Amino acid sequence: MYVVESKAGAIGCMILSLCCLGSWPAILTLLERRGRLPQHTFLDFATANLLAAIVIAFSLGEIGKSTFRTPDFTTQLPQDNWPSVLFAVAGGVLLSVGNLATQYAFAFVGLSVTEVITASITVVIGCFLIAVFLGAAVHASNAADVKAKLKSLPSEYKAGTEDFYSSIKNGEDNPEKEKTDVESQEKQTGKAKAGTAGFFVELENKRAIKVFGKSIMIGLFITLFAGICLSLFSPAFNLATNDQWSTLPKGVPKLVVYTAFFYFSIAGFLIALILNLIFLYRPMVGLAKSSLKKYVNDYKGRGWAVFAGFLCGFGNGLQFMGGQAAGYAAADSVQALPLVSTFWGIVLFGEYRKSSKRTYALLVSMLIMFVAAVAILMASSGHRK
Repeated sequence: MYVVESKAGAIGCMILSLCCLGSWPAILTLLERRGRLPQHTFLDFATANLLAAIVIAFSLGEIGKSTFRTPDFTTQLPQDNWPSVLFAVAGGVLLSVGNLATQYAFAFVGLSVTEVITASITVVIGCFLIAVFLGAAVHASNAADVKAKLKSLPSEYKAGTEDFYSSIKNGEDNPEKEKTDVESQEKQTGKAKAGTAGFFVELENKRAIKVFGKSIMIGLFITLFAGICLSLFSPAFNLATNDQWSTLPKGVPKLVVYTAFFYFSIAGFLIALILNLIFLYRPMVGLAKSSLKKYVNDYKGRGWAVFAGFLCGFGNGLQFMGGQAAGYAAADSVQALPLVSTFWGIVLFGEYRKSSKRTYALLVSMLIMFVAAVAILMASSGHRK
């Protein structure tokens, strides 16, 4: 199998992993904002994630000479290593459930805050804990800003009414109806600007998950649940590959990273398949019901969902490969991925555009605290065994 041995190689794996793991959430957010059901998106995402693991296992896991200490992927499949396999399976289930929960949290809490809170919970120490509370404060403040902007809307556009969700469509279907900007009451020349009341109305009208009128605690609860799941998958994978609890029979080599990642990804795919098939017929948070037939025929956005799954799969694989070379403590540097997601959230989606000064101050404070925590974590990893 291919083994990353140099420090430079490990750093390269971490940087690539950081870019991949920080980018796929933006794609899932984009699809939800365009109205694609998250159940459909995650089924495509999970399938591509599994395919990435299979490609890595049968390519990098088979390169080079196999030895007792570092057997290749196929050599380990029939070995009596089920205790370590169970740890890998547990890690895969936790990661998949955590990623599934974040997909819903993105709609309620926003891409930037969701990623900061979940990554902070993964390593809840010092500045990270403060970043969690600041993230919750940012979400609450931004929700208050949006609510204040929507108060300027005409009464027929108030949230929670049928007119609210159909206002834009009705305006487009009736050419005689005057199209006015809901903030300035001036004639529209195009799409509403990010951060305006009109922008939020347009977004709510198109997106799959309707969030207006919902309690802010729903999004925070989903985010916290996702963070707890994501905080446990890495220790489970560590136990699978290093066998710190000495659960393997005597003489059986430890799982190599590719074998552990293979079982890890199969378990993640299976739990995602089961949960999302259930959600097709019994959807969460007021989503429309779907079916397996509708999912199969829903090609719009499928390419992007598959691409996101490959990004996540290869990002996780690179993280584990780098962790094998530099230690999983050093691999914690990948927790900086919310900085990439925040970039996409602000630049691509216009999150927090035209927000209040209080929201901006909280957002900057959250990011500064998170950056400080990541820097401390990376500095301390060199002193940990």
